[in-house]
Amino acid sequence: MKKISRLMLGMTGALMLATSVASADSAGITLSEGRQFGAATGEQLYASVCAACHMPSGEGATGAGVYPSLANNENLEEASYPVFVLINGLKGMPPVGRMMSDEQVAAVVNYIRTNFGNVYTTEVTAEEVAAHR
Repeated sequence: MKKISRLMLGMTGALMLATSVASADSAGITLSEGRQFGAATGEQLYASVCAACHMPSGEGATGAGVYPSLANNENLEEASYPVFVLINGLKGMPPVGRMMSDEQVAAVVNYIRTNFGNVYTTEVTAEEVAAHR
């Protein structure tokens, strides 16, 4: 009986993994091995992971949920804030930074802090991201 339970659990896990990967692929999100996003640059990560909720121009949206604007966002001045939110999530935002390497989190944070009308020039490093984990 234990062997059948383990087999069923294994099959259920494989089905859930296949479903989540298929969903990610259909949304234009590419996951690499180890369940991490495959995009490398901040712009690519934003486009494939963040833009669906925060919109391509960072203006945010309100509807089924509230997706804050990243454009001209004073909360981004302190670089540790978006790092924290990506890694830990906040309110309705899932912790998508857990599926990113330290370099990817730094890249997307640096991208949003220097685009959409934001002009915060201090860069976040992968080492700083690692210290937040």
